[in-house]
Amino acid sequence: MTVSLFSYGTLQQLEVQMANYGRTLSGTPDLLRGYRLAPLEISDPRVVAISGKALHSIACATGNAEDSVPGTLFELSEAELHATDAYEVDVYARIEAVLESGRTAWVYVGQPVSS
Repeated sequence: MTVSLFSYGTLQQLEVQMANYGRTLSGTPDLLRGYRLAPLEISDPRVVAISGKALHSIACATGNAEDSVPGTLFELSEAELHATDAYEVDVYARIEAVLESGRTAWVYVGQPVSS
């Protein structure tokens, strides 16, 4: 069984995909409405080593349909989704969201922000 995952950050990097899944992913562009990106400092040395970045982005709900986050929609196995859970730091929460394409996908997001 496959699941849909929307990525707007480091999971789009080939080296992060290889480290987490042992393969590269192909996906399609999509958009998450009602969210905007905020910077997120990563302190987990394993995640920094895999991504090559100490500063990641986190999508935060704004309640404003004009706000949007572009990204890529991937299809993963259940095991790969669990590997993604292990990669994402505790600040991220995995939720289901409907994307611009009308598809429903898992997305890792942060706390809502006020507009």
